Amino acid sequence: MENIYFLLETASKRLMIADHMTYVTFPLIKDKKLLIKILDELNSSLLNSINALLHHEYAYKRAVLYKDPKLNFKTFINCSQRYGINSSEIEKIGEIFTLIEKHKQSPMEFVKNDKFVILSDNLNTDTITLDKLKEYLFLTRNIFKKTETIIKSTTIGNRR
Repeated sequence: MENIYFLLETASKRLMIADHMTYVTFPLIKDKKLLIKILDELNSSLLNSINALLHHEYAYKRAVLYKDPKLNFKTFINCSQRYGINSSEIEKIGEIFTLIEKHKQSPMEFVKNDKFVILSDNLNTDTITLDKLKEYLFLTRNIFKKTETIIKSTTIGNRR
């Protein structure tokens, strides 16, 4: 159970960092390169929230954990309806994971106007804007709250 609470705490910290960077640091500094850092913090928060939920499922013998993150994500998708996480939220989580993966594999990235642009090997572009990050921040906060509520309500019920 300590591992679940550590994951939950880490998710909370990453979410607070992303929130602060979005609403305080970015407007003050206005460096568009911060957009990818905010996305990275959101990704980290989501991963920790999902892992906490998966470990919770594993503790109650409702899920199997794998070494492969893609298999774990499929397990999360299968469990998500039980916790009120809908298909549009799953789709947006997938968008975040895809953007981070494209960022890691990108040969070139640049800032243009108010966007951070990720260029792929085949010259496709993906853009990150502040408005899109605010949408992702709302999603991440919502997933974290659902995860926290689920974990705390079941562990409190088990202590009695």
